Amino acid sequence: MALLPRRFLCFVLAHHFIAATACQEADYGWMIRHYCLKQFQLSMEGIGQRLWCDWDETVGTYGELTNCTVLIAERLDCYWPNRLVDEFFVAVHKQYFRNCSPSGRALHDPPNGILCPFILLPILVTLLMTALVVWRSKRSEGIV
Repeated sequence: MALLPRRFLCFVLAHHFIAATACQEADYGWMIRHYCLKQFQLSMEGIGQRLWCDWDETVGTYGELTNCTVLIAERLDCYWPNRLVDEFFVAVHKQYFRNCSPSGRALHDPPNGILCPFILLPILVTLLMTALVVWRSKRSEGIV
């Protein structure tokens, strides 16, 4: 009975070793660059550079890129994720998303209808408080 789990463990380890040696990294790297990246580049050009940081616009394209790398890894008996995938996605992020905020949203000023009250309200409160202090101080001088 004690040998059965050891044999099973050896079988599992051998399967992983064979799968790891079956992966042709050079082929995998070439395929993700020439199939996945090419399609991603075409999609991103269609979106337009102005919208690259808009996650709502790019999430579908980015998901397709990820799925493509997974499918090719499965076809070539490669593990996923792996070192090549990590390097690939770092390069993609450096090229397409380096100027994006961490939240995935493009940074821009809010509309004037929202921005103006946040600017004008503190100014008006400051002026009113100053006028109130001056008025109260003049009024209290007359009492003494």
